[in-house]
Amino acid sequence: MKSNFAERLKELRAEKGVGQEKLAKDIGVGNGTVSLWENELREPKMSNLILLAQYFDVTIDYLVGLED
Repeated sequence: MKSNFAERLKELRAEKGVGQEKLAKDIGVGNGTVSLWENELREPKMSNLILLAQYFDVTIDYLVGLED
């Protein structure tokens, strides 16, 4: 079962029309990092959650599935 975070991240990327590599570059992580997050092979650090929330203009609670 996919985590809420992995699904939300994919949805937000699709809504914004950004590929994994562009997102990685824009927030300053390695090229494969976003893929690892979306495939639940790694979890982001708090600092990256903050960057993602700011990038997509959502709350961290929304990003991790604690609120709709």
